[in-house]
Amino acid sequence: MRATVWTVANALGVVAGTPGELLTALLAGPRRRPDRVALPADAPGLPELAADLRAVGRVEVTVAGPAPDGAAPGEQPPLSDPAAVCAADPVRVTRAYEAEPAGHGGLRTAWLRAGQALVRQGQTPATRALTLLAALPADAVPRLRPALAALAADAPWAVADVRDARAGALTVRAGRLVEADDPRARAVACLEDGTVLTLDERGRLRTAGSAAPRLVAAVAATLATHPATALAAAGDAVLTGDRMGSVHAFTLGGLHQASLHAGRVTALAAAGPRVYSGGDDGTVLAWRPGAGDGVPVARRPHPVVALHAGPRTLAVAWADGLVELRDPRTRRVRPFRPGPAVHAVAVFPDGSLTVATDTSTVRLRPT
Repeated sequence: MRATVWTVANALGVVAGTPGELLTALLAGPRRRPDRVALPADAPGLPELAADLRAVGRVEVTVAGPAPDGAAPGEQPPLSDPAAVCAADPVRVTRAYEAEPAGHGGLRTAWLRAGQALVRQGQTPATRALTLLAALPADAVPRLRPALAALAADAPWAVADVRDARAGALTVRAGRLVEADDPRARAVACLEDGTVLTLDERGRLRTAGSAAPRLVAAVAATLATHPATALAAAGDAVLTGDRMGSVHAFTLGGLHQASLHAGRVTALAAAGPRVYSGGDDGTVLAWRPGAGDGVPVARRPHPVVALHAGPRTLAVAWADGLVELRDPRTRRVRPFRPGPAVHAVAVFPDGSLTVATDTSTVRLRPT
């Protein structure tokens, strides 16, 4: 019943692959989701899933007609042919892969890993091919990667590298990727002197080595009693966010702070003196410490889960699984949906982008 769970998760703005993950995401996230979800009458496990969704509250479940994949078995696409599965009805493909345990060279694994993005309305064969290429396991048969890359030629991204491992929090220093040692870390940041700061899962500040700069020691002492929810660095300033929606800029010259979000600050990034903050309220704001309120640069009805700012671009990841590379000057947006939940992004000076999901780390370059 993966296709049904993915369809419901897309409608509710969360990422989930099983009924249990769907309910967990709904209970943990802010209460901004559609009031009504229509499920196909022939969906496997419909009564149980409908009952669970109703129990969550504020979700009215209705039963629609049969799913649009009730075609005759003979119309099933060849499941080892990447061009065929990218062009076919994605719900039909999903049900076929669920029913057939053969690996099809790694194509089945990639589809079931990234399926929530693949079944989403508005996807094209090219964007499905890009998503599948990013989700291919390391042991996939060699023919699949060039075939999918050719099919994805019209997509806004090309896959430069894939690592089958969950990365920790990410940032970039001197053009190189910096990754938190602990995969549970909420954020990682680098000061101008090279000091690497990590925000752990409890909202406390950690540094590598024993001797921390005076400012870092002071911030760490503050967060020991007032945990942070987000972290970044700008020059020699340490930036934090909290669960009340405030952003704090700590410097040796003093503290600047502003109440910018309704609810928790979920992500911070900095480019020069400009700070970007994202929150549970679904907004991304640009703020200069000491300059008052923030200016909205992006807004969607889903929480922000990660940010990273490059010299000219801003990467934003949202709780519904969408990743965007935004150019604040031209307002151009390059989207990408990997399928699994995204927990970190990092943009490089050359415009390439690293996306860390719960299953892999993908490096993309713009086409």
